[in-house]
Amino acid sequence: MNKWKCEKNNIILKDIKHFDPIHTFECGQCFRWTQIEDNNWLGIVKDLAVNLEWNGKDLIFHDTKKDDFLRVWYSYFDLDRDYGEIKNQLQKDDPVMKEAISFGHGIRLLRQDFQETVISFIISQNNGIPRIQKIVESLAQQFGEPISCGKPDIRTFPTCERLAATSLEELRIVRAGYRDKYIQKAAQQICSGEIDMDILKNGDPSQSRAEMKKLFGVGEKVADCILLFSGIRYDIFPVDRWVRRVMAELYLGYEASNEEVSRFAAEKFGALAGFAQQYLFYYAREKKIGM
Repeated sequence: MNKWKCEKNNIILKDIKHFDPIHTFECGQCFRWTQIEDNNWLGIVKDLAVNLEWNGKDLIFHDTKKDDFLRVWYSYFDLDRDYGEIKNQLQKDDPVMKEAISFGHGIRLLRQDFQETVISFIISQNNGIPRIQKIVESLAQQFGEPISCGKPDIRTFPTCERLAATSLEELRIVRAGYRDKYIQKAAQQICSGEIDMDILKNGDPSQSRAEMKKLFGVGEKVADCILLFSGIRYDIFPVDRWVRRVMAELYLGYEASNEEVSRFAAEKFGALAGFAQQYLFYYAREKKIGM
């Protein structure tokens, strides 16, 4: 549990452990955080925008009300979770994981809005992070609502209701390419209640994944990313070709199938598989392992 206090219209978390904004915001899980100075980040979440300052010890939410911190930021940053205990469990008798955790020690898994996560990871298919960020921001600018925060052109991510009512012709302005039809159709499916949230949360991983894959344009990797990065479940280990190579080099000794890697991760990391994936993914990407 992280202690916090209100001070001069700021929320301050003193001596926060297990956090680094570079690790958290640049590990591929989110797309609406921008570094504006060496120690400051601008983030847009739900109906809020915040200037977040990190001095290496304290985390400061500038111009933030207590009610907004409790309503959005506390849950979003997963501040009620003991990351020290997670790290201890994962790295026990595992020198590879110990090294990965040491390298990406400041990663926290964000609890992101489900609808925004769905659309963002549909956009992520066959895309690099800069282009994903550009398309996500374009969607917000074109179809989101203004946020009153003293900064111009800051908008919410559009609701699925708004996207469901948007024509493919209108969506072309965001330059998402063939993903336009995925965005529109998936938004319509969510609005019509085609996805059973109870199955996502309480089914076994294969049931949750199958439920996510009902959405147009959502395959296995995107389904797993949505489940993990929206905070719905943490026993998910997203696998793609690059992750297969990483696991081959760090654990298996050969490039296994997606199914084999998923089974291995489930057996080895269990309920903490999602945390393990992020530590390994960030470490391997930055070290260019498997590339």
